[in-house]
Amino acid sequence: MEKLKLNDFINRKNPYLYKAKYLTTAGDVVKSWADAFLSSAEETIFGDWLEGLAIFVCSEVYGGRKSSTKGIDLEFDKDNIRYIVSIKSGPNWGNSTQIAKMRDDFKIAKKTLRTSKSGLIIQAINGCCYGKDKTPDKGDYIKYCGQDFWFFISGEKSLYTDIIEPLSTNAKEQNEAYLVEYGKMINKITKEFIAFYCLEDGSIDWQKILELNSKSTSGIA
Repeated sequence: MEKLKLNDFINRKNPYLYKAKYLTTAGDVVKSWADAFLSSAEETIFGDWLEGLAIFVCSEVYGGRKSSTKGIDLEFDKDNIRYIVSIKSGPNWGNSTQIAKMRDDFKIAKKTLRTSKSGLIIQAINGCCYGKDKTPDKGDYIKYCGQDFWFFISGEKSLYTDIIEPLSTNAKEQNEAYLVEYGKMINKITKEFIAFYCLEDGSIDWQKILELNSKSTSGIA
């Protein structure tokens, strides 16, 4: 939050949306932008953390390791099978193009691994840290979600619930510190917003915001 700048919000967010929401005060606009921005950042950060946790768990149980192969997050051997795993946060993580890209990554990884060991049995896995999937067999890969995924990498049926409680350790203290920094950030950026993007009568200068967000720099218009 200390690194966030007012123009970061303006350049990355849809000004038409926030105008359509009829936000009329600088504080409301900045808070709405900040909350959307931070929510997206939290999803990314926590998703990366969960991926790291899954790799750590598998390394402890099956000797799993972070894969050096493009598009593959985890590799490990179990029951004479080499598992290559692409880890996602939840089951609805991508569109058809992104799923096709994962399939291509699996194909390339299998080809690369078999070059060095022709008789290797390889199974591709799409592992999702939460959620469910009633049809895990996708043909060229298997999709494990939630309990199934954590059991697959650990052999522990209760792991998916065991890991939830430690997440709240020191949460209250951390949240208090977070809220202090959040308030400072909102106040600082709101002050800047009023100075640069509010008119003399106090109304928001949406035209100026749009010009910064969308005005042509290509010379076409």
